[in-house]
Amino acid sequence: MKKKVVVFGSFVVDLTGRPPRLPIPGETVMGSSFAMGPGGKGSNQAVAAHRAGADITLVTKVGRDVFGTVATDFYKKEGMDTSYVFEDEKKETGCALISVDENTAQNEIVVISGACGNITSEDVERSRSLIESAGILLLQLEINFDALCKVVEIAHGAGVTIVLNPAPAAQLPDDVLRRIDIVTPNETEAQVLTGVKIENQADAERAAKVFMDKGVKEVVITLGSLGAFAMNQEKSELVKRLSVEAIDTTGAGDAFNGGFVMALAEGKDLFTALRYGNVTGALSVTKLGTAPSMPLREDIDAMYEKAYG
Repeated sequence: MKKKVVVFGSFVVDLTGRPPRLPIPGETVMGSSFAMGPGGKGSNQAVAAHRAGADITLVTKVGRDVFGTVATDFYKKEGMDTSYVFEDEKKETGCALISVDENTAQNEIVVISGACGNITSEDVERSRSLIESAGILLLQLEINFDALCKVVEIAHGAGVTIVLNPAPAAQLPDDVLRRIDIVTPNETEAQVLTGVKIENQADAERAAKVFMDKGVKEVVITLGSLGAFAMNQEKSELVKRLSVEAIDTTGAGDAFNGGFVMALAEGKDLFTALRYGNVTGALSVTKLGTAPSMPLREDIDAMYEKAYG
């Protein structure tokens, strides 16, 4: 039976420009195109998991403004539950200012949290029964820290499996980390949290051990061109990156996390779930945008079969 997935995290509107190269400080570069669409790590990961076939509910917060309707309109079109999209009376909906180099697909991003940086204790309490009834809770670091800590406390107390994607990179106290079941940083985020600079598999293993010494049960580290690394008490494994033609790398980590939790919710082990995350991330970079580029389950299954048999 599929476990229920709850994603508690951010929604922001992505404002994306595509210049021929990223500007240096103080420079203006003319771009070739602009797009506006739904984004935010929490929202992107929820959309990725939903399209991958997970039974998910997203908890997020928007302002009473035109950007807020971008969220609800998109979720309704996707067939996603909007019962826990809270509205802030005063704060604006968050936004992300994104520049994508149209030649290399590299990006630069500035995120303004807005309403999802103002999750109140009342918002958390309204979500309590939803969190407690989840099989898996997926979190990121784009909501305010006091709310994150309370959500972790509720989920941990109810025995819910907590997956934390610690992005954007930030230090976390050990008492939060010891309640996390699975952590899914990229190499930069892993370095911030463990102090280990990761350049190869041995470094990834050292960083994973630091996480596990802090009480995290299982560790997944995405390593860009090197692939992705997973470790638990029994074993560790590096899975190579899948070769695709990348058009836009924005949201690849979010796609990975969505595909990963979908597989966990279906009862797959850590290393199989890692492969599903790998496939979902690889497919997402072959299309423009963040949430709109998240792949569908049939495409994920087809690529999984081709890559891993």
